[in-house]
Amino acid sequence: MRQWIALSLLCMSTLLLPVSASAACDAPIKFGALTWESGQFISGVLKYIVEDGYDCTIEEVPGAGPALETALSQNDIQVIGEQWVGRSPIMEKAIEQNKVAVIGDTLKGGATQGWYVPKYVLEENPGLRSYQDLPKYAELFKDPEDPRKSRFMNCPSGWTCEIFNSRLLKNTGLEGIFNNAHPGTGAALDAEIASAFEQHKPLLFYYWQPTGLMAKYDFAPLAFPAHDDACWQDLLLADGTANCVSGFPVSPLGIAVSTPFIESNPELADVFKKVQFSSDELNGAILEMSESKRSGDEQALTFLRENPQIWQPWLSDKAATSLAAKLGINLTGEAVIADTTSSSNNRLAISSSFPSWSLETPLNNTLASVVQNYGGVFRTISTVALTYLLLPIERLLTIMPPWLIITLVTVLAWFGVRKIWFALACGAGLFLIGAFGLWGALIDTFALLIVSVLVTVVIGIPIGIAMSGSKILRKIVTPILDVMQTMPSFVYLIPVLMLFGIGKVPALFATIIYALPPLIRLTTLGITQVNHEMVEAGRSFGSTHLQLLIWIKLPQALPSIMAGINQAVMMSLSMVVLASMIGAPGLGEDVLQSIQTLNIGQGLQAGTAIVIVAIIIDRITQAFGQGKRARQKTIDAGKRPIG
Repeated sequence: MRQWIALSLLCMSTLLLPVSASAACDAPIKFGALTWESGQFISGVLKYIVEDGYDCTIEEVPGAGPALETALSQNDIQVIGEQWVGRSPIMEKAIEQNKVAVIGDTLKGGATQGWYVPKYVLEENPGLRSYQDLPKYAELFKDPEDPRKSRFMNCPSGWTCEIFNSRLLKNTGLEGIFNNAHPGTGAALDAEIASAFEQHKPLLFYYWQPTGLMAKYDFAPLAFPAHDDACWQDLLLADGTANCVSGFPVSPLGIAVSTPFIESNPELADVFKKVQFSSDELNGAILEMSESKRSGDEQALTFLRENPQIWQPWLSDKAATSLAAKLGINLTGEAVIADTTSSSNNRLAISSSFPSWSLETPLNNTLASVVQNYGGVFRTISTVALTYLLLPIERLLTIMPPWLIITLVTVLAWFGVRKIWFALACGAGLFLIGAFGLWGALIDTFALLIVSVLVTVVIGIPIGIAMSGSKILRKIVTPILDVMQTMPSFVYLIPVLMLFGIGKVPALFATIIYALPPLIRLTTLGITQVNHEMVEAGRSFGSTHLQLLIWIKLPQALPSIMAGINQAVMMSLSMVVLASMIGAPGLGEDVLQSIQTLNIGQGLQAGTAIVIVAIIIDRITQAFGQGKRARQKTIDAGKRPIG
């Protein structure tokens, strides 16, 4: 009897429970975690619909564009929230193989792209209207790193747009006038554009919409011929042969999903096909997201709560009602008592447990003010650093034939280590880098490395000497060094990028900041540990403070100082890849490009080149940093016959 009663109660409770809006979601649905703002926002909207409207479990998988597209084709993820149709060879191949489909029309009217200048540039130069006018106005866009030519800001290396922009630059005949500059990352490109607008400077760049930046600033497109699809398909190929010029297509924006996802979740696939925003809605949401410092999920939540009339037609009645209840609104947009157990509230509620103390807005406003008011000063510093430091050394290394550089390094390695096998290995390593086709990148890296180490030594050793003689100065500078060493190196890239522009100079200053602390610390340590009796002996003979420093303290502290220089060199080299993210050329650029294109061979070659350079520099600087006795032992060991 009791069993029948329990069974009856169980059946009744099952009937009384609210029916889930989803018929099935047997497994978690994995979304690609997109890095650009429109992709983050659209993905946020889709995640709330899937999770709160259709009661499915979601997961996010981070990764670069090509990596996510490859994962989608293998069904390792199921959804990429924003996909430009016809832009990715990986996606096109996956679609042909029926592994992936791009469904829906996310942006009404499609996404636009092109070559742009600030609107005030056109107003001040009425004759500049199309790409054909650029040779007459090339002086406006001078490249600070190569004053003989002008500069075109392309996409980051590895993006599809980088390929067709490079082809267009060549096919239009502008390649001989404009340098093809690569910012490294989309954020670096945005920073360069924002910096130019804030300072009212001319800039020629590629960009696209939907983006918040295009909603914030007045971009003026340059005219191109009408779009020719046959020409465009060839422009998408890095090894294409057509010498044609085409205008940019209006790209449909859709949601990329794996074929197994469509088969197992037909109801969600039908919803995705209905998702659509107008350009004003999408650009406005992205701009609001940027200015309010919201994440994509936070902006999606705000949008869904404020605009139920937009998303309600996309969903079934049950799903719309469920989503509205979880959002704490009714379908007219009026607030109701929120369901505190909903995933949308739980996902963002943790931030409400703390008071809102943030330095983000004041610091950003301060940086923007400095860029507006003193940007010219910092750009002057940038020009001086380029003209008198970076470019002369780079030209010298470029003029020198490769065989001479290899010979000099081989001889230097022998003098340092006194081992013939190591000297020959150094020469072979540099030859291997050249054989990989990376000699030009190596020269760029060497130039940046030499200048950054020279400046670091000129600044770091005097500060270390001053700290060794002043306890007060040590108390002041030591915490600053702690911050410089522990702060993530990515953070250094942000302010220097806005202040000095994109390219070699911001990479130089970021490298110097990163490499200074160990040199200062080891210089201070070496001098303070000099034998006190030797110092007293010098004083007894009437030596001044300067004489004590030059003839006693510095020679005794030399091994420690050289160890600091060694650490500064190695830390400067470790910034090579990070510096490529803000447009610095060199070996790091090849590593970054290989990451963005999933080119394992290219990445392995560039990584091997960096390892070879690191080993050569480390061993040579360590050898020359030894004390006299230790160095004599090394020399004597090198003279001993083998066996």
